[in-house]
Amino acid sequence: MPAKTRVWYALRAIYERVRGDSVLLILLAGFVVLQAVRPASVGELVGRIDRHTILTLAGLLMLTRAIDQSGFLDWLAQRLLRAFRTERRLALLMVTFAAALSTLLTNDVALFAVVPLAQSLARIAPVRIERLIIFLALAVNAGSSLTPLGNPQNLFLWQQSGMGFGAYVLMMTPLTLALMAVLLMVCAAAFDSRALHFQRRGPRHDVRWTLLWIALALFVAFVVLADHGYAAWACAGVAAVLLVARRNAVLGIDWLLLAIFVLMFVVLRGVAGMPEVRAALGHVDVSGTAMAYVGAAVLSQFISNVPAAILLAEYSHNWPALAHGVAVGGFGLAIGSLANLIALRMAKSGKIWWHFHWLSVPFYLVALFLGFMALKWV
Repeated sequence: MPAKTRVWYALRAIYERVRGDSVLLILLAGFVVLQAVRPASVGELVGRIDRHTILTLAGLLMLTRAIDQSGFLDWLAQRLLRAFRTERRLALLMVTFAAALSTLLTNDVALFAVVPLAQSLARIAPVRIERLIIFLALAVNAGSSLTPLGNPQNLFLWQQSGMGFGAYVLMMTPLTLALMAVLLMVCAAAFDSRALHFQRRGPRHDVRWTLLWIALALFVAFVVLADHGYAAWACAGVAAVLLVARRNAVLGIDWLLLAIFVLMFVVLRGVAGMPEVRAALGHVDVSGTAMAYVGAAVLSQFISNVPAAILLAEYSHNWPALAHGVAVGGFGLAIGSLANLIALRMAKSGKIWWHFHWLSVPFYLVALFLGFMALKWV
């Protein structure tokens, strides 16, 4: 096939994917409107991008693809199905595991571990995968609210507040326990006790153990380096090793997901930094507990909870209220948390976006009430 033809097919494939991605199209439209209303230079646009987050996301995409291609997740999925033979027990296990993992490895990293595992389960048994992924997204948002390591907004607020690690965890414990209790009850009702039977036998002896151990070793090193601010070196190292060990783990990642995150930073930070937005916030007293809490929870629905935490911290030092507000703000609309977008993108289903909001929006309203009650314990 001639080179020009290959390029044409590649460009057409990209066009078809972009055209079918509503989130990307909305962000592109928002970027165009924002540039028309308040033009920004290339340097300013680049400055809005959180390079640490983008590089961390790129590294995680490569690593999780390598682990998935090793065949280990299919192998593990078979053993989980033998131990937890009903859909309800399996769903409760996965949700609890995802929430626990997110307290230490951040909600994004937890999703990159549990969503591919859930997809492996669905390949060999009739697990309702879309529903399970929705609950996993809610689980990592709930679980990550507990510790400063659970998500970027917690880390930011913890550093700004000057609180001790234990004090922060103690402050967030009532809300996290309440959120998890409600989530597990809803999860138990959403999945029934029907037995799960293998639709087909998954791989038994074809696990690429060498690739798995390489990916796991890289995963540990990557998380440590990224956590200490060396995301660029960590990402470059992962790409270099995997290009030799498994080239497709690098070339075959979801590049549109990276584009979505870049546009999110450009558009949402552009909106948050507009003088009109800042002036409007300057006229609102968010120093009180109620206003800081509601402001954080509501603003997160429009600009995501990480930018909401950064923006409101300039107008309020009521750290408990802000922390509770952005934790609750991760539910509701998908844009409320970057973890939601990651999970829904990994599902690769158009319908899941609607199904997610049918569950997440009512959960957000319940979480708003739980957050108010939890603040009384602080």
